[in-house]
Amino acid sequence: MALIDLANPTRFLALAGRLLPWCAVATVMLFAIGLYQSWLAPDDYQQGATVKIMFIHVPNAWLSMFVWGVMSVSALGTLVWRHPLADVAAKAAAPLGAAFTFLALVTGSLWGRPMWGTYWEWDARLTSVLILFLMYLGLMALWRAVDDPSRAARAAAILTLVGAINLPIIKFSVDWWNTLHQGASVLRMGGPTLDRAFLVPLLVMAVGFTALFVTLHLAAMRNEILRRRVRSLQMLQASRPAA
Repeated sequence: MALIDLANPTRFLALAGRLLPWCAVATVMLFAIGLYQSWLAPDDYQQGATVKIMFIHVPNAWLSMFVWGVMSVSALGTLVWRHPLADVAAKAAAPLGAAFTFLALVTGSLWGRPMWGTYWEWDARLTSVLILFLMYLGLMALWRAVDDPSRAARAAAILTLVGAINLPIIKFSVDWWNTLHQGASVLRMGGPTLDRAFLVPLLVMAVGFTALFVTLHLAAMRNEILRRRVRSLQMLQASRPAA
């Protein structure tokens, strides 16, 4: 099936229906393996058992930015290619991105308290991630506030692309400014610096959370397509003259 074929919502619904069970099974298996490996991972010589918060915090932090990247590609699909499912993909992803960002903030605060002596500090990384969370909420409010779906789609797409400027700020904030966060230890030149005992479960958990996003995103897109069909039928019914 060519990518252009997925512009047809009916074909996309059929594909999503076939993929969802497999995605759900893969997600459960990855989480089972990842959580088991995380449980077996040793305590850190400095951080003790609290280091295991990393296996939840880091994947959520990664997805908080990844989901906005997905939405940015969808925004281009809306503004440039006029893909009929681009706005559906972006709108379905926004609540998921907000949830991952919220979990990243919460788990980061829980991890920071024993390590830094505080739950929150207005440093560059924490502040930029908080701004990302507020942008997710703003986009969700925008879609609800504008009644015309096409106008809402264009406005949300523009805001998404403007907000994408925040992604490199989050990524490189630890290099550009003096922050509480350490530098990159996985995706970095020269290879990861994490010990294999921590790196393997972290990667498995990251893939598991990514699979969770794919599963939930497909389900949310399917629900959004059906919701829009119901809305169209309701508007058609309301426009018909009374007998």
